[in-house]
Amino acid sequence: MAEVKAVPDEPGQPPALTAQALAQEAPKTAAKEQIITPFDVSGGVDEQGKAVAIDYDKLIDTFGSKRIDKPLLERFERITGHKPHKLLRRGFVFSHRDLDLILDKYEKGIPFFLYTGRGPGSGSMHVGHSVPFEFTKYLQDVFNVPLVIMLTDDEKFFHTPKLTLEECYKFALENSKDIIAIGFDVTKTFMFIDTEFVDGGHGAAFNKNVRNLGKRTTINQIKGTFGFGDSNNIAEFGFPAMQSATAFATSFPFIFGPDNKKVAKIPCLIPCAIDQDPYFRQARDAAPKLSFVKPALIHSVFLPSLRGSETKMSASDADSSIYLNDTDKQIQKKVGNAFSGGQESRELHRQLGGRTDVDIPFQYLKFFLEDDDELERIRVAYETGAMESGEMKKTCTRQLQAYVSAFRERRAKVTDEVLRSFLRPRPLEFVGAPDQRQGAEREIRELEARLAELKAR
Repeated sequence: MAEVKAVPDEPGQPPALTAQALAQEAPKTAAKEQIITPFDVSGGVDEQGKAVAIDYDKLIDTFGSKRIDKPLLERFERITGHKPHKLLRRGFVFSHRDLDLILDKYEKGIPFFLYTGRGPGSGSMHVGHSVPFEFTKYLQDVFNVPLVIMLTDDEKFFHTPKLTLEECYKFALENSKDIIAIGFDVTKTFMFIDTEFVDGGHGAAFNKNVRNLGKRTTINQIKGTFGFGDSNNIAEFGFPAMQSATAFATSFPFIFGPDNKKVAKIPCLIPCAIDQDPYFRQARDAAPKLSFVKPALIHSVFLPSLRGSETKMSASDADSSIYLNDTDKQIQKKVGNAFSGGQESRELHRQLGGRTDVDIPFQYLKFFLEDDDELERIRVAYETGAMESGEMKKTCTRQLQAYVSAFRERRAKVTDEVLRSFLRPRPLEFVGAPDQRQGAEREIRELEARLAELKAR
């Protein structure tokens, strides 16, 4: 019989319903490992057949990334002069590749850029999609750097049999407006939809990098990284080179300038959910072969499904998600049905308290409630039984309603004209932009000429 450690015997339960007794009676099943890929996210299954939450510590070991620890956060705050974002403080942005090197470059005044993206699989994003973009906006504001956002309508088409390319493109247009409503600075942000940009005149340099990356990536590498087999279509095998190309500044000469030798040295920081890491392991592997700087990454956890922490919110499952176009009434109903960490009865809840580690409304508060002290007060009240599950759900509902309502107001102001201003290939305004560098170089040459004149006198 498997040893039971994680779930203690529940006080007050008859012997036949204790965790130990249930484990003795439960038939043994084959345990399953968690699955984390760009296309499938689910926690594992234990020997009793029970779904378990995603183990992020195990992911760090499996993927070979590094944990974002307290010394790194202290250095981040010291160098930037900004308090770490709540997702950093609370461990939801938890892992990285070479974030320390990005901080080194920032400290020395060496420019870099941000890159993130969205695979448009539905007409509206949900709050699980908006969280990484909120964090990306924070990084853009803190570092004052350019940002490139990629809408992979082609990838969604390749990987989703039921969707047409036209549907994916329409989703991309709507999702682009959702992203803009997060509040990005148009003077520092370039957004593109794959099928629109890559085939256009400004996509020539991008396509060159796609071909170079594709040539240096083998079928066996793609199979090993993504788990593809003979039933996957050939477009899926080729797409990783497309997503990787965005991580290199030479793909965007209209932003960074035409001097490939200089531009190739500009590093990239990619904030993304941990399931996207396989794409950029491929990019990091290929970068030295092209004399590019390896892209750095900063990984976030998933916003859990309304059903529980064993999987993430899914745009294809309306009952698992809070959409950014949900009404207050819909949000209230969905949160009311969310998985609770409360006890089975009011009396037992007052005696034992609730479990915030599995309570979905509390988990959402950890993502969206800014006030650390208020979050701690709620945690203590719930775990001691002073706050009941109903009040926890009401608190979460109010927070999400306020968040989505504010988003809807901003989204209503994103016109087609505003959208096109983000999608138009153009120079961006940032420290170290090509026109700024050229102006500085011109001033230096003028000063040198004046000094030469003075010496000649």
